[in-house]
Amino acid sequence: MVSPTPFRAAEFRSAYGPKYQFQPNLNGMNKTALTRLGFRTAFFGGAAGVAALLFVSGIPRVRQDVLQKLPFVGNLFIKEEPPASDNPF
Repeated sequence: MVSPTPFRAAEFRSAYGPKYQFQPNLNGMNKTALTRLGFRTAFFGGAAGVAALLFVSGIPRVRQDVLQKLPFVGNLFIKEEPPASDNPF
């Protein structure tokens, strides 16, 4: 009887056994997990960016340089001073 060596064991593959294949990974995460993590991170990062912009929207420089230049919603951030005739003093 021939003793099983790693080379001889690798030659035999059962038709009924599991089909093992190499799965590339990065620190134990495959491409599916990395894609999900990327989408999730982008979603939360975008929400945090919008929240930060709305939080600092009271600063005139941010309002003029950033928010007024946004398409479709830029006109909402134009702050007009009331005319002098409306001033009660």
